[in-house]
Amino acid sequence: MRDLLPFLAAKHFAELPANTAKHPKQIGQRITVLGENNTDWEEADIIIVGCGEQRGSKGLNAWSYAADAIREALYQMYDWHTEIKVADLGNVLEGATEGDTRAALRTVLREIKAAGKIALLLGGSQDLTLQQYDVFRANGQIINAAVIDMLIDLEDQEQLSDQSFLMDLLTTQPNFIRHYSHIGFQSYYVNPQMLETLDRLRFDCYRLGRVREDLEEMEPVLRTCDLLSIDLNVVRHSDAPFLQDASPNGLYGDELCQLVRYAGMSGQLSSLGIYGYHPQYDLEKTGARLVAQMLWYFIDGYQVRKREALPDNRAEFLEFQLAFTGYASKFLKSKRTGRWWMELPDGHMVPCTYNDYLLACREEIPERWLREQERIV
Repeated sequence: MRDLLPFLAAKHFAELPANTAKHPKQIGQRITVLGENNTDWEEADIIIVGCGEQRGSKGLNAWSYAADAIREALYQMYDWHTEIKVADLGNVLEGATEGDTRAALRTVLREIKAAGKIALLLGGSQDLTLQQYDVFRANGQIINAAVIDMLIDLEDQEQLSDQSFLMDLLTTQPNFIRHYSHIGFQSYYVNPQMLETLDRLRFDCYRLGRVREDLEEMEPVLRTCDLLSIDLNVVRHSDAPFLQDASPNGLYGDELCQLVRYAGMSGQLSSLGIYGYHPQYDLEKTGARLVAQMLWYFIDGYQVRKREALPDNRAEFLEFQLAFTGYASKFLKSKRTGRWWMELPDGHMVPCTYNDYLLACREEIPERWLREQERIV
């Protein structure tokens, strides 16, 4: 970890007057502060790192201090998850160019991954998602990626930006994206041809109405993710007045927190980036508190992850065997968490919901089962 110090700001938020956490059970008093005086992250499960680079976002300042504004809110919260060890690495230094900052962030995220830790990136603009992905690409690791965003940032632009980063993520060769899921898009802001293209690639896109209709249906989607990127524009304006381009429709703040908790429960996810928070517009600091609560819920979900058993350990599951439309299959329900898995014809177990089990009991093929089969073929 000491090798990362040249890439990090010399002053850590924990040392600033804005860190007003005084109670011994507040996060600001319990979090492990990494830096020149402490480079030991051996016991940490989760590493927080900030990067304010936003030259890839049109019309905004080159650099954002969003990460420290979020820390100010996070550090004042109370720590209910004492068995989960969280460390804060501070902020990546602003580079002379956009490319310099990205290179420094890649180095930091690669080291976090190599150490077997989960990276929570508090970012500037969403094109930094590519630096999250680069960690896996450098290792040749094929992954499942997901984005929570009201837009699908698949514009074909010459210059990389937060409106076009998905083009690079999904098309750059060699490509290591096995599956991509997009959660919470709003149809009237999305070119239908984009959706057709993603559907032909067997990727899954969930419009806002479907997500809000049954939030629990998104849990299996996030359970299989290795990388998650969140743009706060997915939150409706009434819950996000700090967003200048927010839509009157969108997720409520508590719904987004629930989705982030599902992400924390995922046994695969090792990289989460949260983008689009602009403290200069957040006069009441509600945005900082919202993101801080999202982080708190991620840790709460991670607590569930640590106690979940793998499907291979059948003693920890209830097993239900049935046949639907000619297919013999089985469903597993975790005794520890109540989560469900279903078996594909090749014997592979994939996450599902109780609703999928009920459909199979009625001799109907669950859509999730069909989509998984399409991707195998």
